[in-house]
Amino acid sequence: MVNALEVVTTVIVGLMVGVEFSVAFIMNRILNALPEDSSQLGHAHGGRLLGAVMPVWYIGSLVLVAVWAAAGWHHHGTGLVVTAGALLALSVAMSILLLVPINNRNKTWTPDNRPADWKQQLNRWGRWHYVRLADIIAAFALLVTALT
Repeated sequence: MVNALEVVTTVIVGLMVGVEFSVAFIMNRILNALPEDSSQLGHAHGGRLLGAVMPVWYIGSLVLVAVWAAAGWHHHGTGLVVTAGALLALSVAMSILLLVPINNRNKTWTPDNRPADWKQQLNRWGRWHYVRLADIIAAFALLVTALT
């Protein structure tokens, strides 16, 4: 049972890393290449879609890692799992404190009501997103290592 939990947790965190990697290195570049109004509308739509899904994914991943750590407390690699959990907790805190406030503003913007500094705000979101992505990649790497 613990083996299944380990694999499911690692796959779920790995998929989350893949989605966030895609946002950083593919989707944002596609959206930024569009004309201004289309770019801004695309970012707003993406913020609404992913803003609804990702909180569940992040918190669910953290819960799964906590359950894995508790269930396998005396197994080899638990320290790695606990460290991965701490990194995922950091990613949740970063999201709530740094990224979600920008996203909450962004998802309501239209070409008619967006602020003059909308691009700067999205760039700030992007910089924090890279930091969060590095954090969850590290967590994923620790989980994969803990499987061995």
